[in-house]
Amino acid sequence: MLPILVENVVYRHINNGLIEKKKKFIDHLNKKEIDDFIENADDSTETYSQFSTLHSEFLVLSKIRVKEKDKKAIFTNEYRIIEGEENEYRILQYHFTYENQGYQLEIGSSLSEVNDLTFIIRFFIIIVLVVILLVTFLADTVYIEYLLKPFYKIIDTKIRRVNEPEAFDHTPIKANSRDFRELDLVLNQMMDRISELFKKEKQFISNVSHELLTPIALLKNKFENLLQNDSLDDNAVDKIAGSLKTLDMLKKIINNLLLISRIENNQYEATENINFHEIIDDLQEDFQDRMEDREIDFVNQMEFDYVFIGNKTLIHILIYNLVTNAIKYNRPKGNIIISDGFEKERYFISIADSGLGMSEAHLEKIFNRFARINSDQEGQGLGLAIAESIASFHHIEIKVVSKINEGTTFTLVLPEAVKHN
Repeated sequence: MLPILVENVVYRHINNGLIEKKKKFIDHLNKKEIDDFIENADDSTETYSQFSTLHSEFLVLSKIRVKEKDKKAIFTNEYRIIEGEENEYRILQYHFTYENQGYQLEIGSSLSEVNDLTFIIRFFIIIVLVVILLVTFLADTVYIEYLLKPFYKIIDTKIRRVNEPEAFDHTPIKANSRDFRELDLVLNQMMDRISELFKKEKQFISNVSHELLTPIALLKNKFENLLQNDSLDDNAVDKIAGSLKTLDMLKKIINNLLLISRIENNQYEATENINFHEIIDDLQEDFQDRMEDREIDFVNQMEFDYVFIGNKTLIHILIYNLVTNAIKYNRPKGNIIISDGFEKERYFISIADSGLGMSEAHLEKIFNRFARINSDQEGQGLGLAIAESIASFHHIEIKVVSKINEGTTFTLVLPEAVKHN
């Protein structure tokens, strides 16, 4: 609206100037001046004209027949040719009667300079508005950041950094806003309830461990005692042996699920020095007979004697499960290559096999519990789920690259610094 307002102000100023000049002209008008300045342009029209320098103003007085309804001032914008030069003028037209003779008075003021000035003013207004918008945006951004500082602090200290209820900080956040204080209070109350549920879950896991494993152990002992009975025929012995195998598998599933639950509930310490080179050497020795049976070549290309702080038992289980998969899903006379290195200052260890490989669909769900690539293979589908839980506990990133009939590579990328729970 500012350019329109400026234009109205400018026109009003010009109109007032034209009215003032008209008033002076009319007040000093007399018959002698009219007779002196009227020039006969033709037989029917007598016109008086006067121009200022540079054609910025003009005054024209013409004899016309004036009606009563025409006796008023009219302002118009018109283009006039003055001495061969066309310009736009703001023109005041005034009809009056002097000594029974009607006259038309036209006083014009050039708009060329006004238009230039108006353009400059409009341009200046646009620049000022842009600057004001930028300054307002920056000021609002800074002010909003200041207002939301308690909110970001709540998000950072009480949500993002909290991995377990026991580590939650119940210290009230200093905030001037009642809404943020209320949010902080609600988060504290919510975390108290979650902490209580975690305690109940841990207690439940402990009870499940006792209540399920004990009956399994009793059943296993009874079946083993039955096998000692010489009166059983071969069919009964086979059934009992099958039941024992099922109980062993059930016991293993329960132990694996309990292991995952304990890891996710942070029931393990992570304060031991772990040497990956030693773990790989031990696993190579443990799996030597199994790899020889399938003629699998185990190649250790590790170059760094890297030490990591964590839980040695869990890390051993993590790498054990990955190497087990590399053997299980490898092809006969295949190979397993273990290598390590540094990527963006982060140590990594890679376990690659020349096995069956996996499709994109399989890669998306390999870490799901009870997920198996091949239903014909033995196992419960918990090995990689356990591996992921252990890696998450130690803040280790697992990367998987696989191609059908070419093999699979698991890469463990360790964190830059110690970030244990």
